[in-house]
Amino acid sequence: MARVLTPRAEDFPRWYQDLIAKAQLADNGPVRGTMVIRPTGYALWERMQGEMDARIKAAGAENAYFPLFIPESYLRREAQHVEGFSPELAVVTHAGGKELAEPIVVRPTSETIFGEFMAKWVDSYRDLPLLLNQWANVVRWELRPRTFLRTTEFLWQEGHTAHATEADAATYARRILHDVYEDFMVNLLAIPVVPGRKTVGERFAGATNTMTLEAMMGDGKALQMGTSHELGQNFAKAFDITYSSAAGGLEHCWTTSWGSTTRMIGGLIMVHGDDSGLRVPPRLAPVQANVMVVKAGEGVAEAAAKLRDELAAAGVRVTLDDRADVPFGRRAVDAELKGIPVRIEVGPRDLAAGNAVLVRRITGAKAPVALGEVATAVTAALKADQQQLFDDALALREARTVDVPTLGDALEAAQTGWARVPWSAVGVAGEAEANGKAVTVRCLIRPDGTVPDTDDEPDLVAILARAY
Repeated sequence: MARVLTPRAEDFPRWYQDLIAKAQLADNGPVRGTMVIRPTGYALWERMQGEMDARIKAAGAENAYFPLFIPESYLRREAQHVEGFSPELAVVTHAGGKELAEPIVVRPTSETIFGEFMAKWVDSYRDLPLLLNQWANVVRWELRPRTFLRTTEFLWQEGHTAHATEADAATYARRILHDVYEDFMVNLLAIPVVPGRKTVGERFAGATNTMTLEAMMGDGKALQMGTSHELGQNFAKAFDITYSSAAGGLEHCWTTSWGSTTRMIGGLIMVHGDDSGLRVPPRLAPVQANVMVVKAGEGVAEAAAKLRDELAAAGVRVTLDDRADVPFGRRAVDAELKGIPVRIEVGPRDLAAGNAVLVRRITGAKAPVALGEVATAVTAALKADQQQLFDDALALREARTVDVPTLGDALEAAQTGWARVPWSAVGVAGEAEANGKAVTVRCLIRPDGTVPDTDDEPDLVAILARAY
């Protein structure tokens, strides 16, 4: 496999790009910074969508869809918002053969257009909370694109909500952070994440609080996997999102926004991938098991088809590869690259012995299993290997995270992993110094690992790292 992929230890960025190409996850689009997501990659995104969507709906939000094009004047209503996004905006100035009276921004995020319509739809406290989500694409002009991690156009979900009180908005933003994002990332992606509070300098443009979920990649760098924002009343005042209270007064709403993107596919690759390709967590995998005919004849194809049906009946997402005209080695390498969690290999010799060979992608184990026990063995392997991926990722994070007392120590530790350091030893000046050395404060946490309510709580801990 070293001839197929550059080894991770030799050149991690090259390995990442090799894997995306060889596993047929994506290709570069014709415009710089864009990507074409191939069927194998899009199947992962569909599974992510389905699992996330169920969690979002369980949190009470409803799906809607808003336009791709946003009047430039909308963004200008919230000063911090437009200032934060200006360098990344794609702006349409001509359409239909004419110069437009007002430039149109291609959606970088949708707080402003959601705000415009929330103002129309909310009249009374009875209309609150208004909990909306959309699955869409957005455009942010990237200077240094990297497939899945930073692309000019990417896919995501973005939630936008309006509440009667600050406390209700804060509670809901945290609910999304933990019950939707953290639950999904830990239990489906098998990626351990650190929930924390962003510093003032790292907040979303226009937010009063940004909460994040940070994950360690296989090279020790951090990746922001999703964020949930409290927007205070900033957008409500800019867009006049008001409601009549139970007491009869007119009040501004408190709003939130939150999002996760196709960046999660990049995180999946960099956390779980190895020198043989991708390793997909079984609970997420579009195909959990692949029954493979090693060599046709002697009833092998029929036995393989029967195993496929038995696995499907057991609730396993399974496919049958009976392409005997394609060399078996090539098919096996392809399955390894794409990270299918389990292979069940059946050939004439196996069948004669009453067995199939169970190959586990995550652990690399390979063993004969009696034909009548395949379904039981596969379901047990899928469960165990889901946990194994999480345990391995957590062990790596713990091994490459150190507690240090000073900013200097943190900057040194961040060259190979993460540093936990007292926020009081960093501060705003130290954060700027770290940024100048390509190290960022990923988040602030309490000593017990929970998410702070404010920026000025005592004894806060900062996590510093290099990041994607």
